[in-house]
Amino acid sequence: MIAIQNVSHQFQIGKKDSEKLVPVLNRVNLVVQAGEIVSVLGRSGSGKSTLLNLAAGYMRPTSGSIRINGTEVSSYSEVQWSKFRLAHMGFIFQSFQLITSMTAFQNIELPLTLKGIEEKERAARVRETMELVGMGEYQHYYPSELSGGQQQRIGIARAMVLRPALILADEPTGSLDSETEQSVLDFIRQLNRDWGTTFLMITHDAEVASIAHRSVTIHNGQIVG
Repeated sequence: MIAIQNVSHQFQIGKKDSEKLVPVLNRVNLVVQAGEIVSVLGRSGSGKSTLLNLAAGYMRPTSGSIRINGTEVSSYSEVQWSKFRLAHMGFIFQSFQLITSMTAFQNIELPLTLKGIEEKERAARVRETMELVGMGEYQHYYPSELSGGQQQRIGIARAMVLRPALILADEPTGSLDSETEQSVLDFIRQLNRDWGTTFLMITHDAEVASIAHRSVTIHNGQIVG
């Protein structure tokens, strides 16, 4: 599902006349098979967020190759990436990233609207997905009216409403209490088991990483275990 080969990445900092290159990733290799949950475990600053952003197309690697489901995406333009993400990928964010002016229903519906799915089918799929995440009674609630755990369930529903084969998760339980964290992790495992959804998940928490089929550790921009 994901093949990251010899990927390096550098950030440029400073003004043009005193520009400095800061290495973040150094020749990283990682393969994620279809149907796996793979966690990338590392401390803040280790390079794990950069790795996820490269896999999501929000950054381009300085060098190396990224293939997703057999497609080479390393040199995609932003327009190409936007279409590719909509067709193949879902995202779960630590800070939920819900649109505050939209109801829970509308937040989940947004990817379907962007894909051009007609209204009747959109409504049916949103309702079905909200029931799956246990939020069927909250269609007309705004994010500010929901708890952190409920907001994350809406975020998960938005990620899965297009039934993507791949979901990228950025510290998916980082903003939650321990009880809510466990329910979200259980739900990720359920999606993987029932739908075969592939997950690439970054975390700094070994307990969160333990739900994965495989966990890799990244340190100073390199996979070390």
